[in-house]
Formats: sequence, structure tokens, C-alpha cells
Amino acid sequence: MSHDVVIRGGTVIDGKGGEGFSADVAVDGDTITSIGKVGERGKREIDAHGLCVSPGFVDLHTHLDAQVGWDPQVTSISWHGVTTALFGNCGVTFAPCHSKDREFLAGMMETVEDIPKQAILHGLPWNWETYGEYLDSLEQLGPSINICGLVGHCAVRFNVMGERSVEEPATDDEIRQIAQIAGRSVQEGAVGFSTNRLPGHRLPDGRSIPGTFADRDELRAIAIEVGKHGGLMQTVSDFRDFDAEMDLIRDEAKTARGALFSSAAEIGTERLDARVKAMRDEGLNVTSVTVPRSGGGVGGLSTSNFFRTKSWNLLRKMDFEKRLAAIRNPEMRQNLVDEVKAQGDPMLNGMKRWFYMGSNPRPKYTHQLDESLFHLASKQNEHPVETWLRLTDETDGKALFHMRGFNVDLNSLQKLITTEWAMPGLGDAGAHVSQMIDSGWSTFILSHWHRDTGVYSLGEAVRRIAAVPAQVLGLDDRGTLEVGKRADINVFDISRLEERMPEIVNDFPFGAPRFIQRAAGYHTTLCNGTVVLENDELTGETGGRVLRSN
Repeated sequence: MSHDVVIRGGTVIDGKGGEGFSADVAVDGDTITSIGKVGERGKREIDAHGLCVSPGFVDLHTHLDAQVGWDPQVTSISWHGVTTALFGNCGVTFAPCHSKDREFLAGMMETVEDIPKQAILHGLPWNWETYGEYLDSLEQLGPSINICGLVGHCAVRFNVMGERSVEEPATDDEIRQIAQIAGRSVQEGAVGFSTNRLPGHRLPDGRSIPGTFADRDELRAIAIEVGKHGGLMQTVSDFRDFDAEMDLIRDEAKTARGALFSSAAEIGTERLDARVKAMRDEGLNVTSVTVPRSGGGVGGLSTSNFFRTKSWNLLRKMDFEKRLAAIRNPEMRQNLVDEVKAQGDPMLNGMKRWFYMGSNPRPKYTHQLDESLFHLASKQNEHPVETWLRLTDETDGKALFHMRGFNVDLNSLQKLITTEWAMPGLGDAGAHVSQMIDSGWSTFILSHWHRDTGVYSLGEAVRRIAAVPAQVLGLDDRGTLEVGKRADINVFDISRLEERMPEIVNDFPFGAPRFIQRAAGYHTTLCNGTVVLENDELTGETGGRVLRSN
């Protein structure tokens, strides 16, 4: 007797939080069939001596809803050990959808998540109306890794109320319809419901997206229907009214299977911790997700994410080679400098949060606050824009700058991500595609927060990026390495594991740009027993499935 795959001699990090142990892992079909000493040969043998063997990672916050239509490999997360991704966060989804509403949903996704509308309209089949039909359509795309989805408040509300959904309160009958569609979507396979309460998420006409100002009674009614079918509630909260938002999360958790919300260190770890601990002490299933490094944009000459003045806007209209030539032209360079200097202190203060990502293959995300572009410039007696241009010139235009927007202070972030309820994630893969790239968050957890700093043990790091998020999604057959569970498995070299420098590519429909970020140190990734990555490169195999609730 032989097995389909045997992974030999690795250190098994099973996802339960404990220390690793030496063992072989056998796989037959899509299932782990043995962990220990495996005497039988595998049709495929993977030598894992000196390597770690872990469950596949689970990404709780992506917006790959559109990208999967033309990129079933779902990069960049599939380069970083992720074997299951959650779509449909922040209330923005493409289902349910009447055929006449496609333009509205695509335009909303463009302005909220920076995914080009034309790419969405032409890159997806749009052969659905209900949420279940949407999942059927995704299944036909053959993704390389597993995907599951939340049904979004915007789509459901617009489905029921049309144009009135944007700014008007729902009637009692409309609330009943909205809640019923949300519950039915979970019956059809959604793992839950997502809503957004941040007014800054806007439609093309500048109005906040549907559901932003929905009455709390509407959300409570939705949570009841979602909970009847075992779904969870995901909320992007407006923490300007902290207590009211936390009360809402508690109400959602009481009636749904659980509540998932996004957090940042700037909200205040102590007050978040007090409220969430109180909920969890009640037996409520409440979890948060936060990006485990400073979240924000990435800018450089290869992007359009840089200064905004007349001369800098001229650069935006040029291709890369012309941009590089332009900044090396003395007259143009002086104009670029003078126009930024004229913007005064607000621009200077902003550059206290810009950080040079370095010239090594591994980008640097770990600068202290006094190592910003502003501080670099001060040491050289330069204006920060002069330092930006000098570094860009010296690197032949390759220099990139991390523009921190939240979780700005890594010391404060450490306090947040070492609570029991705040899990790493929030990489936003598939969104803000030409402005930011945090898809490598799982690799950063293992390389920085485990190996480089020791904040997490390896067992605890894997638990937080595999087992816990799988539990949040109700995926009882994934997230840990155990006999009988699905063979979503990573084999990696912890001594080499790291992210690679982000880069801009133009591989979206119609040549639209996006950031990608590769990884180093991943020997093999299996999804449902299929090898989807070897030696940091995707194999082209599509082992993924659409994972449905129930």
C-alpha cells in the first residue's frame, strides 16, 4: 500500500499552539491519513528534513472577489502560505445582484477598494443573481486555493431598496426583507454577513455606501436571521462612538454565531481589551483582526502614489523611463522640490510617517518612528522631498516608501496582537491594488514576530494564522494538522522565510496596474492534497474549493 503524498522528516507545527515535533505526514486524496512514522512510500515524496510542516494559513480579510475572475491563482496571498481566503468583507460584494445593478456594484467596488470598474465588469462572468448562484460561478473558476465568502450589506440593501438604500432608513418591511435575504444567503453557502459603518467608504458620487448609516435595529434583525443558519457577523466599525459600536458588536455576537471586527492600535488596546474580554467572559464568540505591521500605502516612482503638485502630476502621465529621466533633469527636479516645499508644514508632518523600505530583497517594515523620511532628511540637512528624489535617483527609480496610516507605532501594535482576541490579518488582498500591498502579512508574522523578535513562539504564531481563523469561519476540518482533516499544508524553511520587495505589474484587464509581493522560504504548499506551490513558485495546479457554510 502506498500514499498519495508523504512529507518526510519535518518538524510538525500542528496549529494547536504547542511545540513542534518530528514526524512524517501522509496524505491520501484531500485528507491527512497519518502523522508519525510512515513506513509506506508515497507516490510523491517530499523531503522536509530541516523544514517546518504546518497547516495552511487562513486569511480572514480579503477583497479578491473581483480578481479571482481573471487570476484564479489568487496572488499574492497564495505565495504566502494562505490556503483559505475569506471574500466579501466591509459590506461590499457582488451578490445578490439584479442584472440591472451590476454597474452600481462594480462602481462601488472601484471607489471603495480601488479595483477598476471595467476590469470588474469584463473580468467576471456575472451569471448570477442570488448569493448561492454567485458561489456556483466562483466554483467554475477553479481557484488554486480555498475561498469562502460573506454576503455584503451594500448588495443586500440595494437589492431590496434600490437608490433609497444609500441614504434613507429602511421601513419595517424592508428590514424584514433585508434580514431574510441575508439569512437565505447563509443557507446558500455564505459563512456570514458583512457591514461597513465608516462614512469614508464612498460611492462614485461621494455619498457613503449603502448600510453605513443603517439603524442598529436593522443590523440586529440581520444578525438574528444570519445566526439562525450558523453565520457570523463581520463589522467595520466607526469607533468615533466607541461604546455604541462595541454594544452593537456584542448584540451581533449574542444572536449570530460570532462577531468579527477590524481593529487598530490607535483605537486603544486597553479599552478594546476590557470590552472584548467582558464579551468573551459572557461566552460570546468575538474576534478581531488587524494587520500585524503598520498598515498603509506604498509609494515610489513606479507607482502613482507620490506627491500632488503640478509638476508631480506631470510625472504621473509619463511611463517609468520618462519619469526617471525627468527627475534627473535639473530644471524639472528643482520644480518638483520647490512645489513640495511650498506646501509647508502639513506635507512635512505627513512625511514623518513615510519610511524608506530599503534596497535589499527583503523590504523593511520595522523602522522606529524616529527613522522616517523626515528624520532621514534632517540628518542629511535636506528637505524630505530632496531625500525622496535622491534615494529614487540612486536606486534607478526602484526606491519604495511605506506610508504608515494605522498601527503606526510597532510597540503599540505588539500590545494589540498579543491579546487573545486580536488575530493577525487584515491584509486587504485584492483591494487598493495600486496603492498598498499587505498580502504578505502571514510571512511577516512568522519572520518578524516569531523568528526575529520572539514575541510569538512558532506554535503560537501558527495557531493565530491557521487554527484560530479557521475556527472563526466554522471550518472544523481545517486549521490544524490532524488525521482526518483536509490536507491544507505548508512546508517552509523558517530560517529563510521573508517577504520580497513589492513591485508594480500591469496584469489586470485593460492593463491596469497593481502591486504584487512574492515570498521566499516556502518549500511546498498543498491545498486539499494538491501541490499548488513549490520552491516559492505556483505550480498552476488548482486544488482550491469554494467552502460553503453548513
